[in-house]
Amino acid sequence: MTDANASTPPPGTAPLIVRRTIHATPERLFAAWTRPEQLREWFGPRGVECTLAEVDLRVGGAYRLDNLLPDGRIVRIVGTYEAIEPPTRLVFSWMIDDAPSHVSRVTVELTARGSVTDVVVRHEHIANEATRTSHASGWEQCLDGLAAVV
Repeated sequence: MTDANASTPPPGTAPLIVRRTIHATPERLFAAWTRPEQLREWFGPRGVECTLAEVDLRVGGAYRLDNLLPDGRIVRIVGTYEAIEPPTRLVFSWMIDDAPSHVSRVTVELTARGSVTDVVVRHEHIANEATRTSHASGWEQCLDGLAAVV
């Protein structure tokens, strides 16, 4: 007998999925996700400035994003690239420097649909519901910034 809940994740652990349709090509959006000078233009929620973006764009390569908060604190996000499929898919680990023991995973999928691209951000293995809620708001605002610069 199989457990009916075996494929259902425990409450609060389901992946966070944020979707947006943006008027840009997948190639343009992929560049915005992978070029440091472009990441600095849009990455971070409202009121947050991405002051540093470092990208070693290869499987196993590292990235680093420093976000300056309104109160002057810096939040550093680091990880490594797990999959790079230009211009449609990017997968990377995600770790915030103040919680180095917890690593989550982000998958970005870019699907062309005529003159627009559907952007899907899937964030998995988030530590808890409070962090999930914070990330949901953060990703929504990041995608607002991305749409504004492309």
